[in-house]
Amino acid sequence: IKINYKATYAMSTTTDLRQLMERNIALIEKAVELGQNRLAMRALRQTTPIRKRITASALVEIIENCSEEIREITINELRAVVAKSPQAMEFDEEENAAATKIKIDDNDQMETEEDIIEEKKSAQLNYFLPEVEAYLLMLTGAVLCREGNFDGAGRMISTSLPKLKQMSSRRTAEPLIAKIYFYYALAHEKMDQFEKIRPILLALHRSACLRHDEFCQAVILNALVRGLLQGNFIEAAYKLVSKTNFPENASNNQFCRYLYYTGRIQAVQLDYTDAYTKLMQSMRKAPATCGVGFRRSVQQLAILVQLLMGELPLRSMFQGPGISGYLDPYLRLTHAVRRGHLDEFNRVLAQNAQRFKHDKTYTLAIRLSQNVVKTGLRQINISYSRISIKDVTAKLQLESERSTEFVIAKAIKDGVIEATIDHENKWMCSKQVADIYSTDDPQKAFHRRIAFCLDVHNEAIKAMMYPPDAHKSQKPQSKPDSETKSDEELAKEIEDVLEDDPPI
Repeated sequence: IKINYKATYAMSTTTDLRQLMERNIALIEKAVELGQNRLAMRALRQTTPIRKRITASALVEIIENCSEEIREITINELRAVVAKSPQAMEFDEEENAAATKIKIDDNDQMETEEDIIEEKKSAQLNYFLPEVEAYLLMLTGAVLCREGNFDGAGRMISTSLPKLKQMSSRRTAEPLIAKIYFYYALAHEKMDQFEKIRPILLALHRSACLRHDEFCQAVILNALVRGLLQGNFIEAAYKLVSKTNFPENASNNQFCRYLYYTGRIQAVQLDYTDAYTKLMQSMRKAPATCGVGFRRSVQQLAILVQLLMGELPLRSMFQGPGISGYLDPYLRLTHAVRRGHLDEFNRVLAQNAQRFKHDKTYTLAIRLSQNVVKTGLRQINISYSRISIKDVTAKLQLESERSTEFVIAKAIKDGVIEATIDHENKWMCSKQVADIYSTDDPQKAFHRRIAFCLDVHNEAIKAMMYPPDAHKSQKPQSKPDSETKSDEELAKEIEDVLEDDPPI
């Protein structure tokens, strides 16, 4: 007799995931009861193993308990997914362990999840609560996007937009609605139909700003900027970022994305210093244990921006888990720029042109040709006190001596090299290199470091969380006796002291 262990194991895993879903629904109900978004955000953080592993058929069984309106919106799309893949998903032991593992925040001291579940054992879960319906809509959109049914996800969320607008007045539903809008933008982006929903997203962002809904503001703003960058509308993305304010209390993940998008816009617009600052902030704030694709995108853009600034990235930028080997084209490009070999640079650029175009960094990589020439000129200026322009042309592999003369003159004007051109003898004469410590460059570098440390300190203070009404629990300090006594009592005490003192 053969036993289908995979089907049995998948069934047990689905049961565990369902228990985790019920636990999250209980958290959402408690969040509504207490009026705290903290519990709803915790339920969202614990949804990651669910949305990655739950099957469409298991989600249909749960949605059967909801209202008729939610069933009409979601079940048809989920059944279409079940029809395409009727067999249960296969899970391994590591995924099952990750799916059933629950993380509890140390900062949440008020109530644990076990206490909340104990309260809900006697009472049945309320699937008709708007926040619970929004949570199931979000899970449906996640499952449809995971299965590649982007058309169904976009159609389902478009149908539920009127209901989501009704829910938007409830503060506890804001993080759940924001997550639904994220999948709404993702589905249309994957279908190359982002232009159709851009006016809708702009209207939703305007409504979120009027309601002071920071969750939806951050998610929709990032979705709009990402869609504009995907369509190469750099100027429109710059105008959108410059005319809007990113909410201060947004989640760390959304802030990382916003820093990356703004850094990318500034890099295209030649503002390399601010772009590099934002990219490094995004890299530091990004999660270290997940989001490998995001860290790859940030690092490859930061490497090019640093090269365009005339600096060489550290070796550690090309190393790390999930990054080693992936950034080899950028490492070879860095070697070509460091050596100042224009021929090697053009060869590396031609070999990896498709990769750079896929990463949307090809335009920035082309700009590095001027940096390669400047690096080569700088090395020649250090090595030779006098060299003919013909030899410079051969070393830099430029077209003609006339173009080389123009390049040298431009480098001298920009302060790249300290040299003069002897037009009669066709020579480039190098000047003596000045001591950098006699200039104000060390002072400027020290000022940049101090400014960065102050910014980190200010952000840390802003991110600190204090318990509500902490100042009210403190008892007012009793005043000293001298302040509470009246003037008559003080005068009487002084007289008593004088009478007790013996005469001199």
